[in-house]
Amino acid sequence: MLKKIVIFGVGLIGGSFALALRKAGAVEQIVGVGRTQASLLRAKELGIIDVISTSIEESLLDADLVLLSVPVAQTEATLAAIKPYLQKQTVITDAGSIKGEVVLAARRALGEKIGQFVPGHPIAGLESTGPDAAIASLYIGKKIVLTPLPENSAEQVAVVEKAWQQCGAIIHQLTAENHDAVFAAVSHLPHLLAYALVDDIATKPHADLLFQYAASGFRDFTRIAGSSPEMWRDISLTNQHAILTELDAYIAQLTRFRGQLAVGDGDAMYAMFSNAQRARQNWQRSIETAEIQPKQDNDK
Repeated sequence: MLKKIVIFGVGLIGGSFALALRKAGAVEQIVGVGRTQASLLRAKELGIIDVISTSIEESLLDADLVLLSVPVAQTEATLAAIKPYLQKQTVITDAGSIKGEVVLAARRALGEKIGQFVPGHPIAGLESTGPDAAIASLYIGKKIVLTPLPENSAEQVAVVEKAWQQCGAIIHQLTAENHDAVFAAVSHLPHLLAYALVDDIATKPHADLLFQYAASGFRDFTRIAGSSPEMWRDISLTNQHAILTELDAYIAQLTRFRGQLAVGDGDAMYAMFSNAQRARQNWQRSIETAEIQPKQDNDK
């Protein structure tokens, strides 16, 4: 039982974390901190938080766990504001989808207290944002990637692991470097492609006509372009090197395909489509197999 948790950013991710812990009976009091009073009032109205913070010092008093669910560009400033009031028993974690830059920011902000910060990334989300989007079931069966620091104690890591497990999540661990390379390929790049396609369609002179006939394929491919522009701007800038590597590889793939299409090389196109289909089907089967297997408490 956590006596008190503090959530900076009570939107989809932070709000769902709060609701899940509350549903599990794993926390006594949840304090919300945010940029807008309206958002915090709505979170309290929805029963996501118990207390709206008016003072960082007061909110951190006797806190067991702090979750930062803020845009990654705000991590350093938020941690710097927390540091003077950070008590020895309090563990901080985050939900940012970048880990390398977040760790550097945390080291600058926290200094000698860096051991109290356990970096994390929940692999779950929706295109909706804000407190109204929060749901208690968001993390059930989903992966949570932790990238512990050398300064973290086993007990500090265990506090974060246990909290996410009580939300129904499965714990994984990666290094910060490996995390950022992996998610540049399978998360960041797809989001940027979706944004780029929708923006391209929207800026055409006949955009209204195009959107009129866009159907399920366009909807499914571009769903993630409904996510927070602020968040994805920050992710792009803070994981710049890894994303550029993946963009270059994808552009090369498109260039190969364009060449095949230009000369009518149907065999080469068919081979690429078939390989992609097989890989997609194998991935889908692996997901379905994992979903029917008993969940492990700690899958590393």
